[in-house]
Amino acid sequence: MHDVVIVGAGPVGLFLACELGLAGCSVLVLERERETGSPSKAMPLGLRGLSAASIEAFYRRGMLDRLVTASGADHIPGSDVVTGVEAGPAARAWPPRRGGGHFAGMMLDPALMDDTAMPYRLPTPATGPMVTHLEAVETLLSEQASRLGVDIRRGVTVTDIAQDDEGVVARAGEHAYEARWLVGCDGGRSTVRGLVGFAFTGTEPQFTGYALHATVAEPEKLEFGFTLTPTGMYLQLSPGHIGMMDFDGGAFDRSRPPTRDHLQAVLRHIAGTDVTLSDVALASSFTDRAMQATTYRQGRILLAGDAAHIHSPLGGQGLNLGIGDAVNLGWKLAATVHKHAPDGLLDTYTRERHPIGAAVLDWSRAQVAVMRPDPHGRAIQDVVRDLIATPDGAAYVSERLSGAWIRYDLGDEHPLVGRGVPEFRLADGTRLADLTLDGRGVALDFSDDRRLRDAARGWETRIRYAAGPAKDDLGLGAVLVRPDGVVAWAGDRVPDRPAFERAAGQWFGGPET
Repeated sequence: MHDVVIVGAGPVGLFLACELGLAGCSVLVLERERETGSPSKAMPLGLRGLSAASIEAFYRRGMLDRLVTASGADHIPGSDVVTGVEAGPAARAWPPRRGGGHFAGMMLDPALMDDTAMPYRLPTPATGPMVTHLEAVETLLSEQASRLGVDIRRGVTVTDIAQDDEGVVARAGEHAYEARWLVGCDGGRSTVRGLVGFAFTGTEPQFTGYALHATVAEPEKLEFGFTLTPTGMYLQLSPGHIGMMDFDGGAFDRSRPPTRDHLQAVLRHIAGTDVTLSDVALASSFTDRAMQATTYRQGRILLAGDAAHIHSPLGGQGLNLGIGDAVNLGWKLAATVHKHAPDGLLDTYTRERHPIGAAVLDWSRAQVAVMRPDPHGRAIQDVVRDLIATPDGAAYVSERLSGAWIRYDLGDEHPLVGRGVPEFRLADGTRLADLTLDGRGVALDFSDDRRLRDAARGWETRIRYAAGPAKDDLGLGAVLVRPDGVVAWAGDRVPDRPAFERAAGQWFGGPET
């Protein structure tokens, strides 16, 4: 029997598998597709944007340099030297290329975007955004998972799931796979969600979207970038790499294959020109249907990624939302498997991630409302353009795109608690990322207080202790960081040992001694 069976070997399932494998869990991943690659996952249709929060997740586990290399990410000329950050592909990619952020196709002015104004920011090679593609992400995570002892089996279609108080059985034909826990990471049309009966509620689509790679006979007739028109929106990222949104109520999506003639007719309708598609190499359709599971857990079965929530790809939030799920769930499920989780720890997965998912769905809906090709939509566009042309408006959208807005309510009023931890750097050169590679929590004691050192010994297999002055401690004396990079407790110049011990017990269970 495995500790955990994960259904789905996409980026979310594989990232979760890596987190569990890092924590010493026995993990089996079941994937229905036999082959690992497909044209839809490679460039250009597989192109995805990673937010700063997602990039941090790869960075904290030592995978960012490999991801940058595999993705062929653009580097900024002149950005090779970053104060306090060693060289390497990730460091050379910092700061990121600016100007890619948008709301409903309306671009932000890079001159108005100031990352240093975001709360508790410190220089890091993990600053986003970064462009990658699904094939690069899945290949990297598959290799990492295999190194960590994860068993990945492809060509396995789950047809039935049963659970009791002791475990879960997933059946695929004549084969039965037993585990103590099962996580559905099998996409928007999740088999796990359907078999188990998770309620899935939300709003119906307003448009059919298309992504295509084609040869355009008269490329000068199409603009590059986002183009909002009186009849919809189209996006051309590179010659022939086109996205379109046709406000037909989602009528066409998956109803029949998108032929060249149909795609050309839609493009002409939206672009308002007689452009010709002489050839279509690849094409797919999607909608802005926005749905979410009412809970992410039923007994020993959990959901993550698109299995838990679906929405339009506007703003590139889907992959980032799913990676956030995997990072949040992994350490909690591992602690539960190893029987040192405090009471209710696993329930905090839904409590923390469900509101984030709901907010992203609303962010997607808001963009759809702004893009509607009618007088109301155009009037809202004018208002939004004025707002994002201000420093405060640009900062608001930038925070949403980067993930910096995310803060979990952990019951502590300190403004850093519940946020992603800044990249603290100790005076001896140790970076926070050096301390998070093994997946444990981290206690950073800038005051080198002997009382905290003694207290941390009680959790040493679950919390890594590091002491000494920091190059910039942001006015803090000590910080307790969860394995997912979220600050669980922050102390002043003279840290409060009882407060530290309460926080450690809340998130890591009782001390070992």
